[in-house]
Amino acid sequence: MQTKENKEASAGGYVICVQGPVVDVKFPDSKGVPKIFEMVTLEAVDGRNVILEVAEHLSGNIARCIAMNSTFNIQRNTPAQALGAPISIPIGDGLYTRIINTMGEPIDQKGDIVFTERRPIRRPVLGTKISFANKDISSPELIETGIKIMDLLFPVFKGCKTGILGGAALGKSILTLEVIHHIVKKHHGTCVFTGAGERIREGNELYYELVKHDILSKMMMVFGQMDEPPGARFGVVMTGITMAESIQRQNKDVLLFVDNIYRFVQAGAEISTLLGRVPSETGYQPTLLAQVSEFHERIRSSQESGGSVTSFEAVYVPADDLTDPAVVAIFSFLDNMLVLSRERIQLGLYPAIDPLLSSSSNLDPGLIGERHFEVAQEVVRIFQKYEELRRIVLVVGVDELSMADRAIFERARKLQNFLTQPFFVAEAYTGKKGEFVTREQTIEGCERIISGRIDYKPEEELYMIGVLP
Repeated sequence: MQTKENKEASAGGYVICVQGPVVDVKFPDSKGVPKIFEMVTLEAVDGRNVILEVAEHLSGNIARCIAMNSTFNIQRNTPAQALGAPISIPIGDGLYTRIINTMGEPIDQKGDIVFTERRPIRRPVLGTKISFANKDISSPELIETGIKIMDLLFPVFKGCKTGILGGAALGKSILTLEVIHHIVKKHHGTCVFTGAGERIREGNELYYELVKHDILSKMMMVFGQMDEPPGARFGVVMTGITMAESIQRQNKDVLLFVDNIYRFVQAGAEISTLLGRVPSETGYQPTLLAQVSEFHERIRSSQESGGSVTSFEAVYVPADDLTDPAVVAIFSFLDNMLVLSRERIQLGLYPAIDPLLSSSSNLDPGLIGERHFEVAQEVVRIFQKYEELRRIVLVVGVDELSMADRAIFERARKLQNFLTQPFFVAEAYTGKKGEFVTREQTIEGCERIISGRIDYKPEEELYMIGVLP
């Protein structure tokens, strides 16, 4: 929406070139050329309003722009207006239950959004100035997800970043949806869901799942759909974090869910290629790390407002290759890295989080307590030993193991089954009622298995249960 101030500051130009989503706009003089990331609008032949974002300045008073919606029916010499401001979106409580696009326009066919102000989706670099005036030195607050393996080995704190890494069809979206369910139902939290490069079908299914489980009232949603130009798919994460920041400013804690952050990187690579930039050795954009950091550095706790932004990011791993440069660039910013395993899927172990490939910087006795830390370390040690023994068992059989090794082998399998869990959002597929398990119940259950107190129980009884009976 063009404000009065923007209208006064607007400068006119005209289109000289259209190459897919890249549009070159020429202005009469250098003073009229809009700044980087500012908006330019024009009207297509069919009457649509097309929004452009300035990406580069060329010689001859030319602004090279990336289109945020379709460039279909744009002609050369079409008049264009520089609005003198970056893309901004409406913020406020009117966004709850609503779905918007990258530009803040409603796409849920529920009418206009009621809002009090608009905020730009781009913001200046935070800088390096540190204020100690209101510095909170207390321990960060733990968020109980209710998912056993996450609460035990990969604890989540307010303001931290958690990545769910995995290839296609490994359950990233299901795990994300279960976390949303628990946060809204158990903690009465507020969530912002950002669909970056989502299929329309997936967005539709997500919406009706949220309605079904009665958690839509605590949700704000923004989608940059797969059929949209790369500018919209890239900018959607900036829109999402802007919505989360608006809630944070109200001294509230908010959870930001991004599905899928890899599509954000992909869109950035498309834009980079369209702008003619030389790709890096691996084929990704040369600005990969800068773009990923621009987003992640905005996910933080605020000393001024008191609120926090906590993120859960689904990360698609191409060909299950964790060394892919885009994946490496993303998980370098994560506090928790949950790696989903195709092998565990084949074994029917849900959620398919690999406890040995995954990692957490939050697994610290100073944060989670000595008891929790020691149990978690012992569980990881048993799983590591199990991997060694499993190779031996495949060759000679379990009967050839020593009594001590056999006990570890069997307890590891019990732990493996115990850390599976029926999900609320997957009840239609599993036929089992979902369960929320507290951190204390998880730790107690693992202690009983590790100590051998339930060696008499068959491992099948521990599969897909909640609390250990």
